[in-house]
Amino acid sequence: RPPSPPPPGAPTARILFLTDLHWDRQYAPGSAAACPDPLCCRGAPREGPAAAGFWGSYSKCDLPLHTIDALLAQLPNGTAHSNSSHGFAAAYWTGDIPAHDVWQQSRGDQLRALRTVTALLRARLGGLRVFPAVGNHEATPVNAFPPPYVRGNRSAAWLYDAMAEAWQDWLPPAALRTLRAGGFYTAQIWPGLRLVSLNMNFCSQANFWLLINATDPAGQLQWLMGVLADAERDGEKVHIIGHIPPAHCLRSWSWNYYRIVYRFEGTIAAQFFGHTHLDEFELFYDEETLSRPVSIAFIAPSVTTYINLNPGAPQTPPRVAGSYPGSSHAVLDHETFILNLTEANAAPPGPAPRWRRLYGAREAYGLPAAFPADWDRLVRRMQDDERLFQLFWFHLHKGHPPREPCGGPCKAALLCALRSGRAADPALCRALRPALPFPRLQQLWQRRRLC
Repeated sequence: RPPSPPPPGAPTARILFLTDLHWDRQYAPGSAAACPDPLCCRGAPREGPAAAGFWGSYSKCDLPLHTIDALLAQLPNGTAHSNSSHGFAAAYWTGDIPAHDVWQQSRGDQLRALRTVTALLRARLGGLRVFPAVGNHEATPVNAFPPPYVRGNRSAAWLYDAMAEAWQDWLPPAALRTLRAGGFYTAQIWPGLRLVSLNMNFCSQANFWLLINATDPAGQLQWLMGVLADAERDGEKVHIIGHIPPAHCLRSWSWNYYRIVYRFEGTIAAQFFGHTHLDEFELFYDEETLSRPVSIAFIAPSVTTYINLNPGAPQTPPRVAGSYPGSSHAVLDHETFILNLTEANAAPPGPAPRWRRLYGAREAYGLPAAFPADWDRLVRRMQDDERLFQLFWFHLHKGHPPREPCGGPCKAALLCALRSGRAADPALCRALRPALPFPRLQQLWQRRRLC
């Protein structure tokens, strides 16, 4: 049964979604914003228009801690009750804490970033429960996440143990046990709604440990099916969070995950991911016809500016059907807030600049609801409505799109990506116009990826 809008007066919940903060402790206002290194805005101050701004820069730069703090300081009180019109019921935090200085990171650097940013969230969000997921930048070397059967100094125990210690006030003991074992867990958000946090590094195309076993290297998919089967039996709905979106995963893992989402379409109420730094989504369809949308993975824009973006953060005002008998716990709407760097850096030093609302999804795109079928219709509408597509392109890049416009091939690749909840499946885009050879679409996808 497809989800239906909640009845008038039914409670709703606001959820804060943070991803890809990428704190750079060496960020230096006034330093070179353009440089030959993979990460800039560091080093000695310099004069001129190419200098790093105080709040961030449109370049290959991450963020100073005071910009992340300014975002958190301007949020509503996170301790409010879930059915209140103020504050948040929960926060989803889908990883990537350290900066992109991957060539010089140590385990100590990664743990410092984990503890510093966790402490900042705890201080600013008060008693709000935060549900984290593991990003690909948390490890060093970057993307290196050995399966749980790897023991000793080469294992990821140094990271998972530190996460369990840092997050113990947010997660129950059972969740901390599986977090220590493999970086994934499940926990109840409120009665009737369960959260599953996946370690998507076990599907990552950049994790060379998966050359040993790429199908289900940590037994995570098997575990996920057990959690979903229990939730189905108990009448619970499930939100899934993770860092790397499913279509960016290795093909075998991605296709198996797609099958699980289809099998449990009546239990999985929402999916939330990050990693791409852009404001987008991936649709899932029935496996028989690939025409009936059954689920959607919302991909949140990054807090960091990397590369050439405004800092951003999505909120849910309200976004999720709240706790009441028969609730779908589905996403009802979402909106994105940004910090306009041009305005913020031009202002004289003083109080933190205001983050402003960039858009609300249903209002901006004329959606009757925010269920998978509504987003599927949006993709089809954008084929013929160029104004609507360009509005989506503007929001995709958090209000700071590339100078190069998105023409025919670019548009075809993006619309195909929005329909593709699993990796390397040309059948998902056959319904779109104009038809491009799938290898060409894949080339365009690679050019578009920022992280």
